[in-house]
Amino acid sequence: MSVYAHAMEAPPQSTSRVEVTRLPARAVESDRLAVEEPLEIRVNGEAVAVTMRTPGEDEELALGFCLTEGLRPVAARLPEDLAANTVDVDAPDADLEGIRRSFYTSSSCGVCGKGALEAVAVDARRIESDLAVPFAVMAALPDRLREAQATFALTGSLHATGLFTPDGELRCLREDVGRHNALDKVVGWGFREKLLPLSRSVLCLSGRLSFELVQKAAVAGCPVLVAVGGPSSLAVELAEDRGITLCGFVRDARATVYTHAYRIAP
Repeated sequence: MSVYAHAMEAPPQSTSRVEVTRLPARAVESDRLAVEEPLEIRVNGEAVAVTMRTPGEDEELALGFCLTEGLRPVAARLPEDLAANTVDVDAPDADLEGIRRSFYTSSSCGVCGKGALEAVAVDARRIESDLAVPFAVMAALPDRLREAQATFALTGSLHATGLFTPDGELRCLREDVGRHNALDKVVGWGFREKLLPLSRSVLCLSGRLSFELVQKAAVAGCPVLVAVGGPSSLAVELAEDRGITLCGFVRDARATVYTHAYRIAP
């Protein structure tokens, strides 16, 4: 088997299927997502972090995390109590007092101050907004976002988040090296402008859709989240649960709507 052929074989635990609505034809089809699940990392029996990851090679992930945190691990293994999504790390010389800020990391970056599996729960009300966005408007948002990215035009290395009205008017754009940071800046701007919750607005992101980004949109009360890239499985589950219309792969006059497609008008 060639290296390329081997690379094309995804581990079964790394993907999942979901029903989606293809626009503009509104065909309901099955689609495949990358799985995103939390992994609790225990050091010497104590939970020190929860990271969002695709299942597989969990022991390696835990060791790498602990090494980079200066915890001097010697071994990692699945827990004796068989707790799901958990890895135990042995680090006899670890100074846990120095890292008891117990934090939550995403699969790409970021710290958000939580350190147990229960912390994944979203502290946000379900969004019941009756907002409707025409498909043509939604499909044009990524291009409008890109056109407004002044720093990206110079560097080609920044993520961006834009806050739009239902008719496609850009109200605020922020760029950052971290996609989470860019979204945080827009939400912060909305807070200062006394616009929260963003129940009559649309958020557009330059990259993919992770759990953390959907969570931030939910906290901000935004009913429609649009992105150039695709979502993870947990992002779709959260959007469905919190009442967010999640639109991915929005490009070339096409889109895939993963949840609550009724908000996208023909």
